[in-house]
Amino acid sequence: MTEEIEKRVVDEIETALSSIGKLKILRLLMKSPDHAFTRYEIGKKTPINPRDIKNNLQALLEIGWLTELKYGHLQKYSINMDHNIVQRLSTFFRDIDYI
Repeated sequence: MTEEIEKRVVDEIETALSSIGKLKILRLLMKSPDHAFTRYEIGKKTPINPRDIKNNLQALLEIGWLTELKYGHLQKYSINMDHNIVQRLSTFFRDIDYI
């Protein structure tokens, strides 16, 4: 692995797993990979305040771990199962019964 790729991977992992809120969002979305959630739905299913939900979603979008779907003014979010790290993390979470 080149240094550039290794740095990108390290940065993604550290960004994605740096808070309990992001872990809760990832867990919820990985449990239902075929479902897109609104921020409101995420808030109802996880005890995270709305500002943190917005910031956590933005961080996960920036690294490509989530996809955002827009329906007019409504935004929905789903896990990006096409992302290699997300696939591996999902497998790990399933193996340890986290999801």
